[in-house]
Amino acid sequence: MRVGLTLGLLSVVAACGEPGFAGHTAAKTTADLLAMAQPALNMESDYEMAARAIPGALKTIEGFYVADENPVLRAILTEGYCQYGTAFVEDEWEIAKFAKKLDDVEYHNTRASKMFARCMNYAFVDLPSGTEKDLFGSPEASTKRINSMGLSERTPFMWAIVGLGGMINHNLTRVEMLSLLPTVKAGLERVVAIDKAHRGEIDGTKHVPCDAACTVHLALPHLALGLVYSAASTQFGGDPKRASDEFQIALRITADKDHPDGKMLLARTLWAYKVGLQTNDRKLFHDNLVKVLETDPAIWPEQRLANEVAQRRARRYLSHEKELFQ
Repeated sequence: MRVGLTLGLLSVVAACGEPGFAGHTAAKTTADLLAMAQPALNMESDYEMAARAIPGALKTIEGFYVADENPVLRAILTEGYCQYGTAFVEDEWEIAKFAKKLDDVEYHNTRASKMFARCMNYAFVDLPSGTEKDLFGSPEASTKRINSMGLSERTPFMWAIVGLGGMINHNLTRVEMLSLLPTVKAGLERVVAIDKAHRGEIDGTKHVPCDAACTVHLALPHLALGLVYSAASTQFGGDPKRASDEFQIALRITADKDHPDGKMLLARTLWAYKVGLQTNDRKLFHDNLVKVLETDPAIWPEQRLANEVAQRRARRYLSHEKELFQ
């Protein structure tokens, strides 16, 4: 979650609406301050505080963006909406699913779809003209567009595909959405190919000099591929071996000499839950979720909030272990 606010921004809010050069300069200053403040929320240890703070922060940033369509603000909004949808809206959706509250499930399905659509649509602004049309067009047009993506489009393209994948996951009864699943798979594979071409063989077996944000971005397409390949049984196109490989690559990318098992606890949580259920492997499920809960979430201070999210889900899944493995 890379959305942050500082009290110092309050002094420039009024100026953002001014016309001409002064207003543009103030908006640029605001964007730069927000970019510098992004790590603050990532390091938050209180899940509830983050859950309450992020919506207001996103809407405030969106207000700045309306005043001046700064690309720095757009990047924050793109990532922010995808991460908010994943970490917080989907959390409420899961709670409703386990409680079998069907009306709440539908409500949060709709909310999650909107968050992922916002992420995707902001990402499209930073991609070449015609990208959206081609991705939603014929298989031939989609494939051609995906293969045209290069390093300069890598990150917005990743978020566009992640946003689309999130929308599909919350609209599984819509055939037209399910038909876009091959686009998501191919898009994520393209992102991984770009990474390999420009950073060497990034499969988690070699150390990649990278800061925390960069490391997360390298691991995310593998995490997403793990979710894609664990979303269904083998009978309906799932691939638990490939899913496990992708989750483990994400873990290896986030490993270092002091933490050889990886610092991205969410990758281990999702591997245990998704592949454990997909293969009816209760040992995989139980042992890895326990390992997540036994790991200090501060193992990765720059991504503390994401690790808090992982532990929150691990506790939930373990509390339903008996009913999941009847």
